Amino acid sequence: MMTETTQPSVGDAAQDDVTPRVTRVMLQSYKSIARANVVLPPLTVLVGPNGSGKSNFMDSLRFVADALNTTLDQAIRDRGGINDVRRRSSGHPNHVAIRLELSLPQDRTAFYSFKIGALKDGSFEVQQEQCLVFDQQIHRFDVTSGNVTGTIDNPPPAYSDRLFLVAASGFPAFRAVYDALTGMAFYNLSPEVIREHQPPDSGEILLRDGQNLASVVGRLEKSAPRTRERLQEYLSAIVPGLESVSRKSYGPRETLEFRQVVQGAKHPWNFTAASMSDGTLRATGVLAALLQATPARNGERPVTLVGIEEPEVALHPAATGVLLDALREASRSVQVIVTTHSPDLIDDPDIATESLLAVRAERDVTQVGPVDAVGRSAVRERLYTAGELLRADQLQPDEETRRAASNTKRSLRLFER
Repeated sequence: MMTETTQPSVGDAAQDDVTPRVTRVMLQSYKSIARANVVLPPLTVLVGPNGSGKSNFMDSLRFVADALNTTLDQAIRDRGGINDVRRRSSGHPNHVAIRLELSLPQDRTAFYSFKIGALKDGSFEVQQEQCLVFDQQIHRFDVTSGNVTGTIDNPPPAYSDRLFLVAASGFPAFRAVYDALTGMAFYNLSPEVIREHQPPDSGEILLRDGQNLASVVGRLEKSAPRTRERLQEYLSAIVPGLESVSRKSYGPRETLEFRQVVQGAKHPWNFTAASMSDGTLRATGVLAALLQATPARNGERPVTLVGIEEPEVALHPAATGVLLDALREASRSVQVIVTTHSPDLIDDPDIATESLLAVRAERDVTQVGPVDAVGRSAVRERLYTAGELLRADQLQPDEETRRAASNTKRSLRLFER
């Protein structure tokens, strides 16, 4: 036991104590992000101009989930290779490093960090990896250049092209960390894919582009009817006249069927996904992504974090208030992160500035941090809404974030001694 080890802080949590949550993200040389050290509340909205690096920050979390759910090699290949994952510029380290701090069920906290080095031949190696879980005692493993130390008796071997947490998940002390990180789900929904007749599956987790949305809606119909009702209530508020959405079988495949009031018709008409607008299909996918984790099955929550790129795309500005309500409701059951450059989504006098992370790019270096003091004061005193500040390009990261991002030679403390 290493009593001098620093325990990560949990911070304010609006969610219940059985919901795992990522409380802090620390990044070193990930894509356009030289350094980042930010606290994540249950609902996080990344705001900033196009090309500022919002998607890169979101992708750092998806990279962790992909590397654990598939393989590290696959996660790196999907992003074009290690040289496209690490930040490239003159005079900076040739590695990428990530640290995630977590709150876990049963009043436990943990952190997980790793550093991946780029080799001259274009390959990579895991140079360092560490996980600590704090309950009545400290459980830990440390991997350095393939050598495993810590509290695991007879640990399995470590390999330079794999993350050791996958093997360590077989030990109860580290399973909750693995489950929390592999339960993160990220979405860039495609109306074209949703329109197609889909092969059925279990519908347990919505896939990234929405290709199994009909199966997810079908599962909610059977196992979580109240959640399906909430989805329909939100969707009806976004799409006038829409009464219901359900799964419809077509031979060996399936699609969504929408029931909608049509002017002049005595009864509502049924429309398949192929006949619906991009906005309706995206809204259905966004709501399903947010609400899919609400019903716990056998005491488990298969989705621990939902990340959505620009959920407001193709929606009428008047509908973004409904979308914000859905984001808030979902964040009471599952952690939610979204990116946006839409003032309409955050144009709400009651939105907390703590939910906003301002993202800017200076000389191709992304800055990610809390809104600066001027912006926080303006929103808190109701002089402006966050949306009005975004329209005026006045949502800026705080001074500490800007200073830290410009000091690319300084390393963050990502590992404990």
